[in-house]
Amino acid sequence: MYLGIDLGTSGLKAALMDDAGNIIDTKSAALSVNSPNPLWSEQNPLDWWSAVESVIDQLSQSHIVSQIKAIGLSGQMHGATLLDEAGSVIRPAILWNDGRCQAECLEIEGVVSDSRRLTGNIMMPGFTAPKLLWVKNNEPKHFERIHKVLLPKDYLRFRLCGTFFSDMSDASGTMWMNTRERCWDESLLAACGLTKKHMPELVEGPQVTGTLLPELARKWGMDEIPIVAGAGDNAAGAIGVGLTEPGQGMISLGTSGVYFVVADQFSSFPEKAVHSFCHALPDRWHLMSVMLSAASCLDWFAKSVVGKDVPAVLSLLENEDGPSENAPFFLPYLSGERTPHNDPNASGAFIGLTHQHSTKDMAYAVLEGVCFAMADGVDAVHASGTSANDICLIGGGTKSAYWRQMMADILNLKLSYKQGGDVGPALGAARLAQLGTCENSQVQNVCGSPPLVDTHNPNAEHHQIYQRRRNLFVSLYPAIQQAVSPLSQTSTER
Repeated sequence: MYLGIDLGTSGLKAALMDDAGNIIDTKSAALSVNSPNPLWSEQNPLDWWSAVESVIDQLSQSHIVSQIKAIGLSGQMHGATLLDEAGSVIRPAILWNDGRCQAECLEIEGVVSDSRRLTGNIMMPGFTAPKLLWVKNNEPKHFERIHKVLLPKDYLRFRLCGTFFSDMSDASGTMWMNTRERCWDESLLAACGLTKKHMPELVEGPQVTGTLLPELARKWGMDEIPIVAGAGDNAAGAIGVGLTEPGQGMISLGTSGVYFVVADQFSSFPEKAVHSFCHALPDRWHLMSVMLSAASCLDWFAKSVVGKDVPAVLSLLENEDGPSENAPFFLPYLSGERTPHNDPNASGAFIGLTHQHSTKDMAYAVLEGVCFAMADGVDAVHASGTSANDICLIGGGTKSAYWRQMMADILNLKLSYKQGGDVGPALGAARLAQLGTCENSQVQNVCGSPPLVDTHNPNAEHHQIYQRRRNLFVSLYPAIQQAVSPLSQTSTER
């Protein structure tokens, strides 16, 4: 068996996979996010490790974990995890959806004038580099203690095998990499007061990065098995649903929302905040649009507004078919936005509410608003000249067939939903573990497409109605943000 561990934002998930690529079992442990100030988003890395111990304990109760041959890692990208020379965590990790460092983004691009050429990306507050410059500018005592800067999943690697490595796909999102050449760039590091000695060693996704520490092997009843590099969550999710060749694409509806397209050469389109990263396999890259709040919008609405769980809110729509022309609009920018707006101060809003609107109408607006914002990102990627000819759906939000069909109708694209789509990153991590440790394994054999569960063909009539509503939707962000931006900035300054 092979174990894939995916460190998400709201929880850690583990997938146990057999030699044939079948998912045997999955286990999870919940995580919480702290927001001590406006725009801040942090987690304690020690909680991540507790979650690892929890899922392995859960698996060991029903499986012979000594049969696990290797472990692969996946995780939320961009998080700044700072360790001192003793390997202790210096401060809470600053997460991917943290928006405090807009000024530092401008500072780095001012110092490294060709940063967009090197990285393929516009500098954004969500990326790792401006976070470290923020720490340098605002917490100098913490900055002076830094021995290593690790991404979230790479902190788990350190705890599992005591080594400092990162894979190309995850490291691409730091903004310290020359993405075309797949290496650290000294000028980008220097702009943040860092050098290569602060960085983990870069490897490709299937490479072995160490072996399970003897004390953990004894504790868990495992052998001292290999720990494989793995990938950032989106690249791992792509591997999990078989995206290895140019032109293959996916839409992920997780905490964030992503449109991901595989390429066999480096290209970029930073003008529209499209992300250009390395893929989890050698000689592969990907273009990606990212919205910061996707399924998390529905989770927020269900728990904080309605006071029920997500399935209960989705049940209000289960008998609906197609668009609602009289529903309110929802801007899903609950934690700022990346593609295409690149605005950490963007905020969410319900627009057009009346006494006639119900909880069901608002739930519909949330799902539709997320799809409209995803469509903005899809358009931005396509404007770069790159598009996908085969698109599948992954992420927790895609469990809803209603939401999947709404996405197909709005995008006017055929979308497929495949087995394991809700555990894609963990499955991808397990596949990379097998690929890196099983002798004579081939990408096409290990990373094939999972069985098809459902196909969603767009409804042309529905698309026309959605398109009329989307034309209104795209006019709302500039109007609303012009009004509320001063309030957001004042709140941040406090």
